Amino acid sequence: MFEESKCGINRREFAYKGLVVAGASVISSSDSSSSSSSATLPFREMERLPYKSEGYNFWKWRNHNIHYVEQGEGFPIVLIHGFGASAFHWRYNIPELAKKYKVYAVDLLGFGWSDKALIEYDAMVWRDQVVDFVKEVVKEPTILVGNSLGGFTALISAADLPEQVIGVALLNSAGQFGSASRETVNSEENILQKFLLNPLKEVFQRVVLGFLFWQAKQPARIKSVLKSVYVDSSNVDDYLVESITRPAEDPNAGEVYYRLMTRFMSNQSKYTLDSVLTRLSCPLLLLWGDLDPWVGPKKANQIKAFYPNTSLVNLQAGHCPHDEVPELVNGALVNWLSTLQLQPAIQTL
Repeated sequence: MFEESKCGINRREFAYKGLVVAGASVISSSDSSSSSSSATLPFREMERLPYKSEGYNFWKWRNHNIHYVEQGEGFPIVLIHGFGASAFHWRYNIPELAKKYKVYAVDLLGFGWSDKALIEYDAMVWRDQVVDFVKEVVKEPTILVGNSLGGFTALISAADLPEQVIGVALLNSAGQFGSASRETVNSEENILQKFLLNPLKEVFQRVVLGFLFWQAKQPARIKSVLKSVYVDSSNVDDYLVESITRPAEDPNAGEVYYRLMTRFMSNQSKYTLDSVLTRLSCPLLLLWGDLDPWVGPKKANQIKAFYPNTSLVNLQAGHCPHDEVPELVNGALVNWLSTLQLQPAIQTL
């Protein structure tokens, strides 16, 4: 089972919160002290992505339907959501960014309006999905932008697409740095473990996680979790809650949740930020909500120290600054993009 992280978040807490907005608690540490941006501006009158219960566009990938939103014209930007969320979490960013750029927001496999595939989930599955999305749908050089789990997905995708990805922006990204003291112990399972203890463990996990999933997908629970990671919770509305609860009603959603919690989440230490950043070759922007109770500014400072080609913007927000202070995120992202002197590709990839 999960050990308690430096954030003070154990596996039970993550089982509730992971369904909603992040995979960060299992792969991060928190530090609440840092400088932050100026006071936020009201954005209730900002243009918002229209909610469509049937979704927007679908792309067939490995025989699975992948949902994505596409708006605007110009240099392409791909937005990647966090754990438990969807393309609709970029509701205040897509319309604004689409005024200058061609914006894509994609649902990762297993989340949002994409298929709830019954596969063995691994970070490399989403890496492969984003890499193929850039090659088959975007078809030209692009910028990847990701929040939480989507941030780490953007990083590992960019590392494998050095010619196509010319910049990455991370918002309170998941991922952890490797530890020199970490030891990997490989031992063969004995007969008792393989045929008795492991099956009993799986039965117990299925019962517990099934109950937690049922609780986690209740609208009241989702509102409570969102309010715990949004400094300004006034933006936690029915639109946002429904964009999370509706995908959770898929018949396969419970099984996907079980596989993520028991397999994917427990095997992430082998994918470290330092190993990925070592292979990265493009400019990096960190848009960091310093008041995030899960992934504080200490992580951002570590990334910047390790990868010098990094710009850091500290925001007075929680784990999802793109939805909590979208006007600040949109402005900072556009300013950074203007320094890259982007030019739309004449030829496709």
